[in-house]
Amino acid sequence: MSPEALKAQILELTREYSRLTHAAQRPGADAARPAFRPGQDVVPYAGRVFNEDEVEAAVSSTLDFWLTLGNEGHAMQEELAELLGVKKTLLVNSGSSANLIAVSTLTTHKLPAEKRLLPGDEVITCAAGFPTTVAPILQNGAVPVFIDNDPVTGNACADQLEGAYNPGKTKAVMFAHTLGNPFELRTVLAFCHKHGLWLIEDNCDALGCTYSLPLEEARELGLTHLIKIAEKGDHPWIRIEDGVLTAPTGSFGDISTQSFYPPHHLTMGEGGAVNIIRRPPLGTYAESFRDWGRDCWCPSGKDNTCNKRFGWQLGELPEGYDHKYIYSHLGYNLKPLDPQAAIGRMQIRKLPDFVEARKRNWNVLRAGLAGLENCFEFALPTHATGWSADGFTWDDSGCRTDCSWFGFMLLVKPDAPFAKADFARYLDEKKIGNRMLFGGNLARQPAFVQLRKERPEALRIVGDLPGADRIMNEAIFIGTYPGLSDAQLDYMIESIQAFCAR
Repeated sequence: MSPEALKAQILELTREYSRLTHAAQRPGADAARPAFRPGQDVVPYAGRVFNEDEVEAAVSSTLDFWLTLGNEGHAMQEELAELLGVKKTLLVNSGSSANLIAVSTLTTHKLPAEKRLLPGDEVITCAAGFPTTVAPILQNGAVPVFIDNDPVTGNACADQLEGAYNPGKTKAVMFAHTLGNPFELRTVLAFCHKHGLWLIEDNCDALGCTYSLPLEEARELGLTHLIKIAEKGDHPWIRIEDGVLTAPTGSFGDISTQSFYPPHHLTMGEGGAVNIIRRPPLGTYAESFRDWGRDCWCPSGKDNTCNKRFGWQLGELPEGYDHKYIYSHLGYNLKPLDPQAAIGRMQIRKLPDFVEARKRNWNVLRAGLAGLENCFEFALPTHATGWSADGFTWDDSGCRTDCSWFGFMLLVKPDAPFAKADFARYLDEKKIGNRMLFGGNLARQPAFVQLRKERPEALRIVGDLPGADRIMNEAIFIGTYPGLSDAQLDYMIESIQAFCAR
């Protein structure tokens, strides 16, 4: 038997094995999933959703045994960049590493002095969220400046930006699109445009979200890269309709990041990405920080793509020193493996269906829990002013958000007939997966409290952060991921309704 025929046989058996073994990880609407047993089976808040396609891709790539990032990785980078409408995507080994590379990129000596992020410079962020949105700021010697969060959207209070601005010290803004709800991009972009600041979008929870704003404002904010793509008329997420530009989150700022950890919108197991949105030189700097800090841009296994491998003189090295071993930055090795990228490529093909499932599941939960407003304050998309069975009402900004929900967030009201902790314990008893909004108010986390004691100048807090405290004290979220079946959604609704009724 030839190697090709043997590999084909292995892969067919792999698919059969996956169908027999991994049925519970199929999409929620898949008839091949095992039936849900209420009260016996766990309803996860998130998880991997895959079938035999991903398993075959992983095994096929492993049989080839290149392992380190190679052809599959390069293909996935190109596919994701095209999907988001960005100049370049670099795969990394986690969303946290993506945030580290994004911030590190802005510290390069190759940037103009007035744009370079130096130790002691400030980056505006928000208080409630996941710690690795903030940690890279500190790890690069900069100062995070915490503004408050709107507890209803989960996102930064954009009206506090000007109060947080420190002329000569503020260099960047870094926010996450919380739980798949875009932050107020129009205001944030205008602020960054006015003051010449970098914008990093942490898009780790929000792949597939879109944000819409009036076309003329988009032109004024310099979003020509998106307008050009929209004018071609063939992009699934970037379009112009009735004088409004719509584009995916992760394509508006300067750099954006993704996470492909299993709970997220697509998975590679561990993995993430850095997206260079419109300035190609940032891609070269980011790749250097990802790849040991080297100056060379040759991919693994390829030499001399610049045709002058031994023709460089940099630093105090002798002329002709091998460019593959010249280092312009203090970098890392944060690449994933090629079999992971093979899995990710299969997931990208399914992303449109995953996104629609997340939207549908959120709407099913919201409709099913209507009438519990005495117990909960429900989340709203940014720019929405209310919800009814007919849909959302919107503010008069001309902006809209279409959310690829990471979770369904509820705020347990202070005057509810139960405490948040009681509700969380009940959900656990019912085997309904739930989470707090990550770290809550990060300024109250032990690591940041200790930092303030030892180095008060290491961070700055704007105001008292009442919204972040509300999120810490009142917020809890349950799942919307594509693996939820109708039976699981019904069980969640019935269980929560029963708890509130008693």
